[in-house]
Amino acid sequence: MTVDDLPSVMKIERETFPADAWSEGMLRGELGDQPRTRHYVVALVDDKIVGYAGLFAAGDQADVQTIAVLAEKQRTGIGSAMLTALLAEAVRRGAQSIFLEVRADNPGAQAVYGGFGFERIGVRRGYYEDGTDAIMMKKDLNA
Repeated sequence: MTVDDLPSVMKIERETFPADAWSEGMLRGELGDQPRTRHYVVALVDDKIVGYAGLFAAGDQADVQTIAVLAEKQRTGIGSAMLTALLAEAVRRGAQSIFLEVRADNPGAQAVYGGFGFERIGVRRGYYEDGTDAIMMKKDLNA
């Protein structure tokens, strides 16, 4: 992902996360840390950005920062492909484990992460702007 991708990415961000969308400034900050501690990708279909995902990696730990796919392209494998890319990058950077937070009211995403070997390790109460809890998940990258 580059700064030039931000108009399309921000549209997806606002549609996917209306209650707690990141600002363009926040995403610019994330991109500013590429490649040092961040790795962001976009998914293209017919040269149109239909999804994006980001990774934070430092030392032996990594975090999935965000992942989103246009509603009409969800459940087509795009999110899984981006998550696979993030996991590969985390391993390439030497991470031993990777973490993420997922909305407690999003069982579909929780199931996808579970299918990738992420395990629930805790709850962050009221984590999201609307008061929804976050389920904390972790995957051992050496398994």
